[in-house]
Amino acid sequence: MSLLHLSILLPFAGSACVLLTRKWRTLPHAGWLVFPIPLLLFVYFCSQIASVQSVPTTASIPWLPFIDISFAVYLDGLSLLFSLLISGIGALVTLYSIFYMDRTKEDVHSFYSYLLLFMGAMLGVVLSDNLMILYGFWELTSIASFLLIGFWHHRDRSRYGAQKSLLITVFGGLAMFAGFVLLYVMAGTFSVREIIAQLGSLQGDALFVPSLVLVLLGACTKSAQFPFHIWLPDAMEAPTPVSAYLHSATMVKAGLYLVARLSPIYAAEALWFWIVTTTGMITLIYGSYQAIKQKDLKAMLAFSTISQLGLVMCLLGLGSASAFFADTATALFFAKATTAGLLHLLNHALFKGALFMVVGIIDHETGTRDIRKLGGLMTIMPVTFTVALLGTASMAGLPPLGGFISKEMFFTSVLQIQQLGLWNMKGWGLLIPAIAWVASVFTFTYSMLLLVNTFGGKLKPDKLETQPHEAPAGMLAAPVILGLLALMAGLFPNVLGGSLVAPAMAAIHPYLLAAGEQYEVQLSLWHGLTAEVWMTLGVVAAGSAIVWLYRRRRLEYKEWTLLLDLNRGYDKGLERLHSASSKVTGLYMTGSLRAYLLYIFLFIAASLGITMLATYGVPWQMDDLAPISVYEAAVAIGLALLALAIPLLRGRVASILATGGVGYLVTLLFVLYRAPDLALTQMIIETVSVALFLLCFYHLPKRSMEKPTRSFRFTNALIAGAIGLIVTLLAIGASDARPFASISEFFIAESYRLAGGSNMVNVILVDFRGFDTMLEITVLGIASLGIYAMIRLRLDEQRAAGTVGQSGNGAGRYIRLPDRSNDVILKTVSKVAIFIIVAFSLYLFFAGHNSPGGGFIGGLMTSAAIVLLALAFGLDVIEQVLPIDFTRLTAAGLLIAVLTGAGSFLLGAPFLSHAFGHFYLPLLGDTELATAVIFDLGVYLAVVGVTMTIILSIGREK
Repeated sequence: MSLLHLSILLPFAGSACVLLTRKWRTLPHAGWLVFPIPLLLFVYFCSQIASVQSVPTTASIPWLPFIDISFAVYLDGLSLLFSLLISGIGALVTLYSIFYMDRTKEDVHSFYSYLLLFMGAMLGVVLSDNLMILYGFWELTSIASFLLIGFWHHRDRSRYGAQKSLLITVFGGLAMFAGFVLLYVMAGTFSVREIIAQLGSLQGDALFVPSLVLVLLGACTKSAQFPFHIWLPDAMEAPTPVSAYLHSATMVKAGLYLVARLSPIYAAEALWFWIVTTTGMITLIYGSYQAIKQKDLKAMLAFSTISQLGLVMCLLGLGSASAFFADTATALFFAKATTAGLLHLLNHALFKGALFMVVGIIDHETGTRDIRKLGGLMTIMPVTFTVALLGTASMAGLPPLGGFISKEMFFTSVLQIQQLGLWNMKGWGLLIPAIAWVASVFTFTYSMLLLVNTFGGKLKPDKLETQPHEAPAGMLAAPVILGLLALMAGLFPNVLGGSLVAPAMAAIHPYLLAAGEQYEVQLSLWHGLTAEVWMTLGVVAAGSAIVWLYRRRRLEYKEWTLLLDLNRGYDKGLERLHSASSKVTGLYMTGSLRAYLLYIFLFIAASLGITMLATYGVPWQMDDLAPISVYEAAVAIGLALLALAIPLLRGRVASILATGGVGYLVTLLFVLYRAPDLALTQMIIETVSVALFLLCFYHLPKRSMEKPTRSFRFTNALIAGAIGLIVTLLAIGASDARPFASISEFFIAESYRLAGGSNMVNVILVDFRGFDTMLEITVLGIASLGIYAMIRLRLDEQRAAGTVGQSGNGAGRYIRLPDRSNDVILKTVSKVAIFIIVAFSLYLFFAGHNSPGGGFIGGLMTSAAIVLLALAFGLDVIEQVLPIDFTRLTAAGLLIAVLTGAGSFLLGAPFLSHAFGHFYLPLLGDTELATAVIFDLGVYLAVVGVTMTIILSIGREK
């Protein structure tokens, strides 16, 4: 495992560890424990700047090689630039949050856990070379941002904003996923580098344009481009450190990263240029106009972020025009738009991060963010004002800040598109620079409004909730650093241009460079009296006039309305979708278990039957089937008679016994077919199931003595007969038609050589198909926790209503079975039998790798012993004899299984790769040891935990 892999995994490890310190009250603020993680990552990525300029770093861990999915990471100039933003801004945000988040009032451990989870996911997005891994981290950023935005979950607006961001970004993510799949269909690989290498063969494919549109859907939703921008203002309900991190420097930049990363693939397609450029331009002017109308400082910054994201998106689109020119000089001329986009992306992270922190300080120290209540803070909060001045000046594009340089380059880019008359735009070419200029006027306006209305004018102490004062030094440290960096980016622009922007340009436009050639970026603060300078002077003049008019007319008190309210459309659409789904669901969710089973069985019978008839027909050829022995015939007749008796029996206990008899006869069939593992498993499951049925039937109402109607019986018989017939025909057809040789020969030949086990069944479960087993015990664990939660919730509701008593452990009492005359015999025998069964279960567990048994069977056998204890002495005795939280036992088993699988990463092997060998141990001599036994231990514990959680949960009574 490389350092790049560790850099992604480190935040995830920190996220888990910070939760473990929740109860350690003597430790300092959790932020101080988290702060070294992003700082260490930032130092590491800084150390890679020199090496990335010459040779990118790559590493890969195989995962699913047969479908080309591997944990491949790639550090080039573009991913390094974003990694530095993620780790550097992350370190400053963590430092800021230590003084912003009060650990006595807030759940800071959960906050930092979510923050690190998001940091790791973002690093995974920008460092992944495999599109499927990138998609996984992409969706994880949506989940982590959902948790962060909804951190104050007691607020309605926080929950609304979190849900809104999740729905919109996940919708885009699914579209992006479909685009990735289309790329795989065309290229035969998920590797971004390999797809770029075979670009020439992709562009004429019919799937190329659909994949382009789907990928851009994902990018636009994540980067809040119009009309998907509506989630970002509502996301401002998150704590200010979250807004400073997610919505200025990281999450919203993920879409921009995707556009830049895939630009070498799609840039030669004219549709890419038009969609990216037009979307960015519309978002730029719309966001800047909306920012002017806001009364809340954070909302103003939210719409300004939307505007700035549109600006960068537009520049990336303009830069993609370089792919249309064979002449290198002309292509490089157009590529400067991409340079401007990357530079502004850096500048935006600096000044917007600083401004979000300034707004957080204002809110923290004055108790309000309402621009109508603020004013006169310049002399009271001089340091905060200085940082705000640097941030707003850079955002407005004023010298000597870094934002001035990138804004001037933006003007250059839109002017060069118009001057060259690209694609015969003629007079329409003037529209792009005109929109850019108007949007810049709005940008200057809201920047000055934020500064002047907050810090200028007179103080309004009667409208403030607290007496304003300067923030503590710790809270000021991070915004001061960002403000100074914004200034340094303008005074020394080539520091960023040569070390970060140039390598990123080489990654986005590799077709512009010859082999071994490096991209050069030369930036300067002054170029003379150019057209761009005159445009800037016009921006300042027009913007100043609007600010004067705005304040003169007191427009901040005016209510603004829009003819097209996208938020209202979203709310109405969601409301109607919910209403429609409720109506449709009400048609089939009737509350009748029988109805649900009818739907399921009808669908199974119809779908399988139609498919079989349409493809293979009815399998009447039975000549090759094995002969039926007398014993098999006897067992089959017994099975049929017991199965037919079940619907005819009136007593529930009799029905349970008949059902158990069917299961035990199936066990006998497994014995006849020499399948001891299956026979053991079936026998134990039937034993435990009978007890479980008894507990479930205890809670049911008394059975009605009314006879079911003929239509009721006929429907049941028809469905049962259809299912039986379909399954029988499928089994015969599967046995008759085998186009390939049986895989059993492979397992027989390779089980011991590859996995070190003679028991082929157990080797399949823990090695060859270990991933299936892990998912199965995970599903079982989720099901058991679901049963536990539902019953616990029902008991809590009844207890709150006063209809159920409070037991000692607060979980409800257990069912007490009536005393019987043979209890003494049962209790006496069970005291001995329990130890024998447990000892046998341990034998099955340890011997399972080479003999019949294993963790699954051993766990079921141990559960059977505990069930016998419950039947003999009562369920309440289990808590006295075995004071175990079986839900935690389930979690422990799952954790052991997952950690055993992940341990193979340490040796550079795929997930769940096992090792074995022979070792000489004292007393035992030559002994075979296999890591599969550790995985099997996880299965053993999980099975015991799941079984007993379900039984004990259902065994609770009112």
